[in-house]
Amino acid sequence: MKIRSLFFLLTFLLFSIPSFSQKLTKTEKQLIETIDKNYKETLALLEEVVNINSGTFNMQGVREVGRVFEREFAKIGFETEWITLPDSLKRAGHFVATRKGTKGKKLFFIGHLDTVFEKDMPFYPFTMVNDSTAKGQGVNDMKGGNVMVFATLKAMEELGLLKDRTVTVYFPGDEENAGSPSWVSRLDFVERAKHHDYALGYETAQGFNTATIARRGASGWTLKTTGKQVHSSGVFRESVGYGAIYEAARILNQFREELAGEQYLTFNPGQIIGGSDINYDGDTGAGSALGKTNIVAREAFVTGDLRFLGEPQKEAAREKMKEIVTQNLNGTTASIEFEDGIPSMPPTEGNMGLVTILSQVSMDMGYGQVKAGDPGSRGAGDISYVADYLDCIDGLGASGTGAHSPAETINMKQYPHLIKRSTLFVYRLLNL
Repeated sequence: MKIRSLFFLLTFLLFSIPSFSQKLTKTEKQLIETIDKNYKETLALLEEVVNINSGTFNMQGVREVGRVFEREFAKIGFETEWITLPDSLKRAGHFVATRKGTKGKKLFFIGHLDTVFEKDMPFYPFTMVNDSTAKGQGVNDMKGGNVMVFATLKAMEELGLLKDRTVTVYFPGDEENAGSPSWVSRLDFVERAKHHDYALGYETAQGFNTATIARRGASGWTLKTTGKQVHSSGVFRESVGYGAIYEAARILNQFREELAGEQYLTFNPGQIIGGSDINYDGDTGAGSALGKTNIVAREAFVTGDLRFLGEPQKEAAREKMKEIVTQNLNGTTASIEFEDGIPSMPPTEGNMGLVTILSQVSMDMGYGQVKAGDPGSRGAGDISYVADYLDCIDGLGASGTGAHSPAETINMKQYPHLIKRSTLFVYRLLNL
């Protein structure tokens, strides 16, 4: 459905806005009016970017979405640039828009251009399901959030509120699958963030009255096991042993028995390959195995992730996993390697302070109190790379359901209200 067909939705949304508290200033009320005035254009931008496939490995599509935001941010006076990455990372790069000034707090806005939907997957365009729901690839994770960032800053620019202020908008092109090593992909991202006071992440909202002050980190692990390749009639004998697949199964089950249940810690074996001969492509994740039922498996290979809150929890889990791996079944060997990915974002007083400010904005608008969400309910995100350097808040983006699935939706009733609350929140932060 095209934007011109959404006029009925616009009318419904704009006339269903709650009455705002008298605690809002004249400028804040003007900002709300400006968001309303621009809302048709906001929806058009959302539809445009959703309808461009930008799966992480579709580098052309990621750059195309970046060019759309380059066009729009240039219109409101931002300097724009494209951060290229080494060819070895096989990623498109990152979009950055900046304004520099000498007044107020310095804000670092975080989004991302890519989605999990690659070019060879079925395409799902932006479509209105009903007056309160739209669907489309990446509509809430996180093109809806990207558009919120732009709509927020556009309204402020139109009222002259960004004059002499420092604002950086950073949209990586590989958040869903960062180029490895990730420290190379995120080097510029981290260095720029260090020169700001607050990081604002516009990943999908957990709920209208929930904000994120902590996120678990994500790292990877690779398990390899070996056994003696002989006739299966000898399996379990002292001279033969158990084979590579039994050893892999023993280790995975022991991981579950000894580590499962710890708060905030999860570990998932995402892929397992075993047989007499195996092959695995780390770039594509494709694997194959050759084996027969009457042969004891010679090789097994498992890849998985480890999610945690804080470096101590990650390191303790890794040590326990290493210990388990050494307890080999007869006739087998095993080894495990770990790869760092996205760090965690622990809860801090500074992060909680940002929720307090957001909550006050929300109550002043008549939207109710905002509370910090459960860290265990959020996966890893780019904001975690900068959590050691500045106060952070995430989950400021669009609300919806079904992220990473063909059924991904955005809540169109909440969307304009989230943009307005975002705008007033940013206005107050810039004037602290």
